[in-house]
Order: sequence, then structure tokens, then C-alpha cells
Amino acid sequence: MGFTKPHLPQVDPETFLHEPLMERMRVLALDWVDHGFGSPRMVHTVYILKLVMFYVLGGVIVATATSNLPAFWHVSQWWDQPIVYQKIVLWTVLLETIGIAGSWGPLAGKVKPMTGGILFWARPGTIRLRPFKWLPLTAGDRRTPLDVALYVALLISVAIPLFVPGAHSDSLSEAVPDNTSGLVRPALLIAPILLLILNGLRDKTIFLGARGEQYLPALFFFAVLPFVDMIIALKLLILVVWVGAGVSKFGKHFSLVVPPMVSNGPAVPFTWLKRAHYRDFPRDLRPSRVADFMAHVGGTTVEVVAPLVLFFSTNSRLTVAAVAVMVIFHLFIVSTFPLAVPLEWNVLFAYATVFLFLGFPNWHGYALTDISSLWLAVLLIAGLLFFPILGNFRPDKVSFLPSMRQYAGNWASAVWAFAPGAEAKLDKVTRTAKNQVDQFVDFGYEPAWAEVTMQQVIAWRTMHSQGRGLFSVLLKNLPDIDTRTVREAEFVCNSLIGFNFGDGHLHNADLIAAVQRRAGFEPGELVVVWVESQAWGSKLQHYQVIDAALGVIERGTWRVADAVAEQPWLPNGPIPLAVTWTGAPRPRVRDEQDHGHGALA
Repeated sequence: MGFTKPHLPQVDPETFLHEPLMERMRVLALDWVDHGFGSPRMVHTVYILKLVMFYVLGGVIVATATSNLPAFWHVSQWWDQPIVYQKIVLWTVLLETIGIAGSWGPLAGKVKPMTGGILFWARPGTIRLRPFKWLPLTAGDRRTPLDVALYVALLISVAIPLFVPGAHSDSLSEAVPDNTSGLVRPALLIAPILLLILNGLRDKTIFLGARGEQYLPALFFFAVLPFVDMIIALKLLILVVWVGAGVSKFGKHFSLVVPPMVSNGPAVPFTWLKRAHYRDFPRDLRPSRVADFMAHVGGTTVEVVAPLVLFFSTNSRLTVAAVAVMVIFHLFIVSTFPLAVPLEWNVLFAYATVFLFLGFPNWHGYALTDISSLWLAVLLIAGLLFFPILGNFRPDKVSFLPSMRQYAGNWASAVWAFAPGAEAKLDKVTRTAKNQVDQFVDFGYEPAWAEVTMQQVIAWRTMHSQGRGLFSVLLKNLPDIDTRTVREAEFVCNSLIGFNFGDGHLHNADLIAAVQRRAGFEPGELVVVWVESQAWGSKLQHYQVIDAALGVIERGTWRVADAVAEQPWLPNGPIPLAVTWTGAPRPRVRDEQDHGHGALA
């Protein structure tokens, strides 16, 4: 691949697209090993420039210029200022809520336009996904002028404390007597907290897009806790995020995440190093021992042990070493450009590591034992652990984001299978983006190559544990699968609601029902296979087959062990499936108040 030219698989596209589906998956999975998504270096350069110039430099300039601090290049005079950390968090919340941070650009399936977020959420008539079907005043799935007003009000409410100078804080002055910049005014944080909750109750997409599961607790701590307690609470928050993500990587899924992630990393220059993550390229694409080591030593162990060291250490050298480990950990993730592109989030966490654990170390009075009340510590720990524990035991009830399963490989996910030509019916949905294949054509790809590019994404899905199960269900249920157009649901979701972060709850039966009310698919024209995350204590994953016109027509399970043991292209046929329920086909009722599932689902 070049700076402006993508890598394209070495196939004749017209002939290739007439091959059987799983043969296409084999060719594209093998190509992914060496080339990843094949994006031109220009794409990665755009992301780096946005990250460095807009997010980092822009955020630091805003934070320092509005806080009576020296210019941004005097790093030693602002890096440990609490108001700078508060404003960097607010800056991140603002960008995430607009939709120009995570899940942005071509690597997230957004080519023209590159932004989702605000282009959907500030537009009446687009799809809205409420989290609780029983909650009054949230009925329907169509965005109203009220929803738009609430969303715009949220953006304004976040911008105000970001740009308004700080105020004196007695608790800060007592802990840091020479501080002159103060803290963000607590009263200015009430509106963004309430508006983020209100927006989330009307549309879970906005709450999750703003990364409310992490930034809402931080804003709450900024608003209500005295300074020392605030720092300790922020340490607890980042500890729960890290350790929750690390614990979620236990099991069989995560080893399969690492090889395709490394293969997609533009900073990995050697083909042999990419292939070393696979057991026996090109015959066996299961993870090698190198991948297992990267996953469970370089990943899981680091993400659990280093944060615990940071949280409890009173030794300065040990703390500095653990800080360095976690900063490198987050920068490595940035270098791989994962498809959800959470680059800003990783940079924020790298800075937070330095700010919290070196700027306010445990031995200076910021350890858990220095909190003002034992009961406060208990409440903080219980509150921060509630959704991760609930979400891991009942993944059907809680999004994988509040469950703290970021990039663990244990995702709810799906693939959509359209009858020939039926994908065009999505154009009836009110949105601000075309189908991704049409976006690539508009960008300059020939139609056949645009289709091959979109099939690279589903090949990426087959390289993960869920992919082997999802495609097994497709093969079992759709004898005409080789003639259908198969799409990765995460990318489809991005074109329909403007955001996805790998969370299958954003494209579950609720979204499919909302799309059906607008697109009007005939029975059989759109069949979706959707699977829930694996729950703690279970060896199974539960899937659904959803006909857009008929609703759920089959439920069943597969064993995770069977999925991870197979090759991406299923050379031995579908993995074993256990059908637990089949429903009599019946047309969907065109009712915007269909019942769905789940708290924060």
C-alpha cells in the first residue's frame, strides 16, 4: 500500500465476487494477515494529525488559556494542575459527544462524511434508541425536535465549564496551598450531568457515544467531592476501567483479537512479525503462542497487575515503572489503529496515569486510606463495580461499555445478509450517510472494488470467535448465502445511527425493527444473525436469527470452545449449533413502541 493508494487484495474482483462466500472469506482473511484493512497511509496520517494537532494541542491550549496558566509549551507548569485535567476531560466529552473522537473516519466505516454523531443526533427524523421500554415519555424510535434541543443543550452545557475560568476551591487550597488556578466551578457541571442522563434516557446511542459510563462518574466527582476525595475517586474510577477490561480478557476470546489487530497496525513493518501471531500461516490462522503471550501477558496481566501496583504502591520507583508501563500500553493501542479508533480515549488515559499517580502520589496523602470517610470509599467502590459485575453476569442487560469489556473480544455482534438488491432499501431510512459501499464508490473506488473492500470487514469478523459462530448460523439457515450481500453489522450501524463502538446492543432487534418500519423489507430480504456476549460462568453464547419483516425466527447457542477451535473460513463446515427455539413466521407490527430488552442495553 502507498501513501494515497490502498492495498487491494490480489484478485480479479468480478471473478472473485462470484466465488462461494466462505472461499472469499478464506482469501480475504489470509490477505488481512499481511495487510490488515489495507488503508492508505494517508488515512493514518489524518488520524495522527487530528489526534496531535486538534485533540492534544487544541485541548491543552483551551485548558491553559482559560485557566490563567502559562502558555501550552510550558508543560512543567501545567501538567499537574487539577483544572487542566478537568478541562481535558471536558474537552474529550465534548469531542466524543459531537462525534469527532472515537468511532470517527474511514476505519470506523465513515468515508463520506467522516463524521457521524452530530450529523445524525442534531437532525430530526433519524433513528433514536431508548434504553428502557418501560420508561414514560421515551416512546418511539424517531428523533424529535425535543431530542435535538436536548442534544444541543448538552453540547452547550459541556462547552460552558470548559471555556469559563476556574474558581477558588478551599479544599484544593488546603491540599495544594500554592495553587492559583482553582477548579472548574462545580455549579457549572450540574447541567452537563443532568443533560447527559436525560439524553441517554431518550437515546442510549448519545450516552454511549459520549462515553458516559466513564466520563459521567468523573464529572460527578468534579462536582460534589472535596479535592483529596476527588483525586482518590478518580484513581478508583481508572482502576475499575483498567482492571475491568483486564478481567474481561480472561477466557478464550481475547487471544483471537490480538493477531488481526497487530496485522492492521501500520507501525508493524515486518510481514514475518505479523504472521508470527498465527499458528501456521496460511493453513492455520488460530492464535500462536506469540499471540497468546501478547494477549495474556502483554495485555491481561499488564492491565490488571500494573493498575493495582499504581493504586496501592507507596514506593516512588515502583510507581514510576508502573506509570511507564501503562503509558506504553495505551500508546501501543493507539499505534494499532483498532477499527473503533478510540485514539483520544487512550491518549487521555495515558495522561491521566501520569497526572493521577505521579502528580498526586499515594505517599503525598492521596491513597485510599486518606479518603475522608470509610463509608464514602465503600459507596464509591460499590457504585463503580455495580454495572461491570451486572453486565458480565447478565450481558443482555448492560452494554459492554458500562460492563468494562473494552476490546476484550467478548462482544455482542452480528452480520446482516441481504437478498440481491435489497440493501438499497436502507436508503429509505432518514440519515446523513449512504451505505458504506456507496460511500467508497463516491470516494473514487470502482463498484466491484468497493464491494471487495466491504467484504474485507466481514472477513475481519470471521477472524474473531463470534465470526465463526455467526457464519455457521448463516450457512445453516440460508442455502442461498453465496448470492446474498453480507455486511458487518457494526459498519451498517454506523451508517444508520452515526455511531458504533463495537457494541452489538446498538444494532440488536430494536434497531432492526426501527429500520424495518422505514425500509419495509419483504420476508427473507434481510436476515440478521445476532449473538450476545458470553456471560461469566457460561460456556455458551446465545444467538438469534432475525428476519427484518418477521422478527426473531430462531434462537440457539454455540459453545465458545467450538468457535475458537475452528478456522475463519469454516473448512469443516458450520460449528455445532443447538437450536433452542424456533418461531412461526409472522409479519412485524408497524408499532414504534415494540417491547425490547435491557437496562442500558
